[in-house]
Parts: sequence; C-alpha cells; structure tokens
Amino acid sequence: MLARVAGVAICLSLAACGASQATSPKSALRAYADALADGRADEAWTMLSDDTKKTITKERFREIVKRNRDEALEIGKTLARDPGDPYVTAKIPLKNGDVVTLVYEEGRWRVDGAALDFYSQATPRQAIVGFIRAFKKRRWDVLLKYTPDSHKDGLSADRLAQAWGEGKPEGDSLKMRLEEIEQALPTAQIEETGDRATLVSPGGSTSVTFLREHGAWKVEDVH
Repeated sequence: MLARVAGVAICLSLAACGASQATSPKSALRAYADALADGRADEAWTMLSDDTKKTITKERFREIVKRNRDEALEIGKTLARDPGDPYVTAKIPLKNGDVVTLVYEEGRWRVDGAALDFYSQATPRQAIVGFIRAFKKRRWDVLLKYTPDSHKDGLSADRLAQAWGEGKPEGDSLKMRLEEIEQALPTAQIEETGDRATLVSPGGSTSVTFLREHGAWKVEDVH
C-alpha cells in the first residue's frame, strides 16, 4: 500500500507536486524523498497532487508512513537517487471526454502519439468516448470491439447496423442515451472496482457499465 501511495508522486506530471515545494521535477522528487525518509508524512502529503489528496487524507497517509516505517525509509532512499532526466507530461481533458497527453521534450511541448487512438480502450472514459464516436460514425465494426465476449455470440457488424441504423427505434433510443452521457462527460465521475466500472449521468436517468477483458475496457450496457 505504501509503495502505491508513495509512487503517486513519481509520475512527474505538471501537477504532481506542489509548486511551492520545488521548482523542477527533480527537486520536487528530492523533497518528497527526503520527507518520506525522515518520516515527515504531513510534509510529504502536501506534495501530492490535488487528485491524490482526494483519495487519501493526511491522517491516513500519516498512519501508513508510521506503520510502515522501514518501507518508507527504503522508498525515500530509492527516490533520492538521481533518476536521470524526468519524463514530464501534461494531460488536457477535452469537453467531449477525450484526454490529450502532451510530452515535454527538448524544451517544447509535443502531442503524445496516443492522441491518434480515436477508439482507445485504455480507460472506461476513453472507452465510452470511442463508443460514442463509433456510433455517430456508424462504425459498426468498431462497436464490436467494445462488446464484451459474453455478448458477441451471433453478433456482427451487419446485425448492429440492422438494430441501430438510421430510423431504427432501438438505435434512436440509444442515440438519446448516448447524447445525455456525452453532455455529462466533462464532469461525470466513473467508479472503478476491479475489472468493472460504472458511469451515471448527473440526473441519474442514464448509466453506463463497463467490463475490462483482456486488458481492454468494454461497454457492457447503456441504460
């Protein structure tokens, strides 16, 4: 548990550490390592990103460091070693739910190649974004890859076209639900539990359930 919590600060994204604590990724990592090794849990906690602080309170972090003193010391020493040049990234969330990753290289920000993956299944959010995009473009062949194995029996791109095509009642109903989900994506929260995840629209009238199979997230149901 401690290794997971401590490792959060190693990603070195732009928001990974408090700006008041350090002026560069290396100095931020050094400050975090020193605080962790010295058992200064409260100070180490302040260097975590805002998103991380939402998932673990200062009291909980302090308890973990205290209970795992030897592990904290070991991790602190490991992080304190020169990590080499940092790999700095920034994630930009778009209104449609897409997330574009930028990489800082040679003094310039560059767009990560993953931005070209229009139908990603790396996360539940990317899965529903890709699902909605495929539905809008009537890419029935792409929609098949978002379908869990247990639902694929007898299913084909042609059958999806027949069920969800233009003017089909089932397709029109799904279109309305997906439009509601798309509107909610910028602020919608997705809860993950193991290989399952759920997204519920703000009004609660529409939800999406996801299933992770073979390392890829699939859309199990939109209802």
